[in-house]
Amino acid sequence: MSKVRVAAFSLSIDGFGAGPEQSMIAPLGKRGPELFEWFFPTRTFQAMFGKEGESEGVDAKYASSGNTGFGAFILGRNMFGPVRGEWPDENWKGWWGDNPPYHAPTFILTHYPRAPVVMEGGTTFHFVSDGIEAALMQAKAVAGGRDIKIGGGVSTVRQYLQAGLVDELHFAISPVVLGRGEAMFAGIDLPSLGFRIAAQEATEKATHIVLKK
Repeated sequence: MSKVRVAAFSLSIDGFGAGPEQSMIAPLGKRGPELFEWFFPTRTFQAMFGKEGESEGVDAKYASSGNTGFGAFILGRNMFGPVRGEWPDENWKGWWGDNPPYHAPTFILTHYPRAPVVMEGGTTFHFVSDGIEAALMQAKAVAGGRDIKIGGGVSTVRQYLQAGLVDELHFAISPVVLGRGEAMFAGIDLPSLGFRIAAQEATEKATHIVLKK
């Protein structure tokens, strides 16, 4: 049976998943890229650009398991792009160019309907305007029994957590203190939601924490 997972999600020590003042030129916000220093050298990330990367070690293991093998993805609209309000046209097709890294049906949460966008490599973006439960139902219908990843951003993960719809969490806690940004845990009681720590491994660049119900 499909699990709903948050995986390879980078956080600062003080619980922020993105820096402040996100923009077209800084989609992760100020200092946001510092959260991903563990991820950038891995083969999983480098393969997005046709390059070789690290394939061994703890960081590489979590990068691979957190980004491959999913039957569907769910993303907030900010993860798809910087466009706000009504879609002015259909020119914007995501941050990643013609071949996004998902390679599976990917559902974008939005208040504004839009026709699906078929990309190279097996990714099709579907735009869901009737809520998180509807997006999850559609994702399960096409996942073929494989897991579904709630890919972010912070607001999207929080919505699914608060609705009790997430089965497993993997956070990569980077040795960074941001002070400001998008806070993951404010008002969320993970133990009361049924989560317990199932695994933890540390490297110089991140502490990987897996929580399961």
